[in-house]
Amino acid sequence: MNIEEVLDLLDELLDKAWSFPLSGGRCVVDADRVREYIDDIRINLPGEVRQAKAIVRDRAEIIDTAHKEADAVIRKAEERAKTILAKEEIVTKAREKASEIISQTQMQAREMRSAAQTFSDDVLRSAEEVMQKSLSELRATRQAIRGRKPARPPIPREE
Repeated sequence: MNIEEVLDLLDELLDKAWSFPLSGGRCVVDADRVREYIDDIRINLPGEVRQAKAIVRDRAEIIDTAHKEADAVIRKAEERAKTILAKEEIVTKAREKASEIISQTQMQAREMRSAAQTFSDDVLRSAEEVMQKSLSELRATRQAIRGRKPARPPIPREE
């Protein structure tokens, strides 16, 4: 059971609770059941935190791989350019070709870095939104359990 499901069960428990008349929304709930749901949330929360950490780690690995690949391609292009330069007849063509290869490699490296950063940012933003929503719902539920009127959960910002 994930956090969303547990929060839904907790919300359902509150909906079915007995309300005291003239008490400002206070009600009777099964404390043991609420504790079970809170324990379920605690059990599931670390999994989502681990998932977010894995996403960050994957992002770093993707960027590191892109850097290594770009460096290897640049090194290969430089070696190739040096070999070509050794031959006097095609020195001019070799310089042009090496410059072109380096330029293309740098462009590809920038594109790969940009794509990796965009992907990582999208995944992290999505994880952040899920976690913010879960936290907001958890706070509202806690307030309801304490007998206060729950505040409206904040509307997540999209960047």
